[in-house]
Amino acid sequence: MAGKLRIERITTDPDWYEPFKIAICYRVGDVIVLSGQAAIDREGNVVGAGDFDAQAEQVFDNLKYVLEHAGSSMENIINVNIFMTDMSHFPKIVELREKHFTAPYPADTIVGVTALALPELMIEIQAIAVADDARE
Repeated sequence: MAGKLRIERITTDPDWYEPFKIAICYRVGDVIVLSGQAAIDREGNVVGAGDFDAQAEQVFDNLKYVLEHAGSSMENIINVNIFMTDMSHFPKIVELREKHFTAPYPADTIVGVTALALPELMIEIQAIAVADDARE
């Protein structure tokens, strides 16, 4: 009989999603599942209101930070779901994927939405990765 699957809630200090009653991340065996990361800094403040580039950089910084706490890294991301309030920024997303990911690139879904959790937010990225110690 196989052992039980290890499920661990990953937290950061501070955990900027705790006030919203959202788990920032879970590790399930060797799979890391992140909640959607938005342009919110470590203190819970929105970064770059009205500035898509600043928000996107904060989002990628948050992804990296949470993955490190979970025992993973950007190189281990296998799937992202990207939500944007303005699809005209799609070319920028292609640039950011090239900057922050390496081949083979993660599976990806990009969705245009009318709004995100807070009115100032323009982009949110949810990711799934594997743990560093799961890679061959």
